[in-house]
Amino acid sequence: MSRKDELIVGLDIGTTKICAIVAERTENGVDVVGIGTHPSRGLRKGVVVDIDSTVESIKRAVEEAELMADCEISSVYAGIAGGHINGFNSHGIVAVKDREVSENDVRRVIDAAKAVAIPMDREVIHVIPQEYVIDDQDGIREPLGMSGVRLEAKIHIVTAAVTSAQNIVKCANKAGLNVVDIVLEPLASAEAVLADDERDLGVCLIDIGGGTTDIAVFADGSIKNTSVLGLGGYHLTNDIAVGLRTPFDEAERIKKRFGAASARFLGSDDVITVPSVGGRRPREVSRKILCEVVEPRVDEVLSLARQELVKAGLEDRIPSGVVLTGGCSALDGIAELCEEIFEAPVRRGIPAHVGGLQDVVRSPMYATGVGLVLYGASQGRGRHAASRFRIRDDSIFRRVKQRMRDWFYGELD
Repeated sequence: MSRKDELIVGLDIGTTKICAIVAERTENGVDVVGIGTHPSRGLRKGVVVDIDSTVESIKRAVEEAELMADCEISSVYAGIAGGHINGFNSHGIVAVKDREVSENDVRRVIDAAKAVAIPMDREVIHVIPQEYVIDDQDGIREPLGMSGVRLEAKIHIVTAAVTSAQNIVKCANKAGLNVVDIVLEPLASAEAVLADDERDLGVCLIDIGGGTTDIAVFADGSIKNTSVLGLGGYHLTNDIAVGLRTPFDEAERIKKRFGAASARFLGSDDVITVPSVGGRRPREVSRKILCEVVEPRVDEVLSLARQELVKAGLEDRIPSGVVLTGGCSALDGIAELCEEIFEAPVRRGIPAHVGGLQDVVRSPMYATGVGLVLYGASQGRGRHAASRFRIRDDSIFRRVKQRMRDWFYGELD
């Protein structure tokens, strides 16, 4: 196998940054060998709004990753997020042929569970089996070879707006990249930061990115709920820029260096220098004033995340607590504030399960990128992996062509 075949590339197309991570399959797992990042200019709330700017940012990030990894990148696993994402659970039942569950039976029961009405403007990007039930015996993760007469499947389906998904593919294609698969970002982040025992016991992952906050709940080893909020670090930066009357770029710098989610953990005499707009002189501002701007927005984001949990009826299904990741999870005091809101233990999620440049990617901001690489490495190992992304227009074309072929040969008969 050539080195090119062993490489996996994750492309995190975020609202504030584009991140490309190159990893290599090894005997022990996956080693990170290259990282490239570049500010993102063409997205808003996780959705592409300017294709040319996004393509340019992708090219810059990929070039940097290629230089570090000394390779040429052609295929990527791309992340997707945004308020248009919708996840829901479904259920299917089939009779087992030959009284023993075969791969065909598993395929049929998943197809039965997938048979739900989906609007034409939406595309299925993931079909994830949660558990199987054979003759009222539930909690089965791998039904192949088991005896029974009735097979049930509980699955989680994630859909996205067709146009948003196609725009991500289009941007990658224009940058000279082939998209192997599109992956929901909280699912990718979960691959990087969650432990198996947390997934089994029950955990809520909150990925606070630049333009969106992604939420995923796991219990009994499988995904139970996914949702996306249209709030993130961009809104925090905007609040700082308006509240302290400072340029947006300076507000971003101040947030990263001095931002805190709660003023209770600060000293009384902490003072920061804030540049002014319009050429005015910089001002000295108490850090507590900065926290008074930041805290209400962080509180809003975390409270909305908890509401999503309550709405799904899963607030009592997370004994492991909450794992915070994404760039904004680095804010001082955010874990303590989250503990108060969720009334559960909270920890920061740092990317793990990789080798190589693991010290470089040990930051919550790389969780999605590392997760995309781990997701790519896992494909082909699982028998019932998540479905590949396909543009609906193409599938319609194939169905029409097949129907015409059936009709033509039927006429000949």
